[in-house]
Amino acid sequence: MPTSFSKSTAAALLGLLSLAACNTTPQPKFQQELFETGASPYARNFNSSTTDACEAARRALLSQGYLTTMSRPDTVDGTKNFQPTGDTHVVVEFHVVCTPGEEASDTSIVYVNAVQNGFALKKSDTSASVGLSVLGSLSLPIRSNNDAMVKISSETIPSGKFYDRFFGLVDHYLQTVVRTQPVTNSHIETRLLPMPVEVATPPNPLPLPDAIDKAAAAAAVQPASGATVTP
Repeated sequence: MPTSFSKSTAAALLGLLSLAACNTTPQPKFQQELFETGASPYARNFNSSTTDACEAARRALLSQGYLTTMSRPDTVDGTKNFQPTGDTHVVVEFHVVCTPGEEASDTSIVYVNAVQNGFALKKSDTSASVGLSVLGSLSLPIRSNNDAMVKISSETIPSGKFYDRFFGLVDHYLQTVVRTQPVTNSHIETRLLPMPVEVATPPNPLPLPDAIDKAAAAAAVQPASGATVTP
């Protein structure tokens, strides 16, 4: 015979379940950290040096409108402002660290962390009383509004797809941007050049044949000393 519950019994069971749910305190998120050795959504391996990886990360953030600061070649920080509504403001802060890889010298590991800070517009009214001596003890209230943006939340973005898109853009810039190549340490050989050989020139160079013929002709034309030339 099938067992049937009345409406009162079902209501009693629902009340007990709701009471047990209320008594169970929610576990804080920071206590849910497992620190596992598996794949992490905040890290990615690249076949490039740490300098090239951080430069690609900086270009990736700049292409999406982030304001970046790069104080060191292995660290990149970036911020971007969002305005979802007129009374709320969101700031996303990126922090990127590039470390050498574990497999080879030309590999690197890029760690990224994005924090979302929320701000809300807080309105506060202040009142003051002013006494008028002419009218006696009459006082008039004066109100003023002081509006300010107050920080209401700050949380690390845990979405894996969010970081997958960032790492995909970093890999895109690593494939398109020219990388820095280290200069290979090759052995350089040096040797002295031979000294030039100096050719010795004779002190009195021999006359050329043409000069010898001209000198002989001039001696034949001149008369000998003491001879008498008749016209």
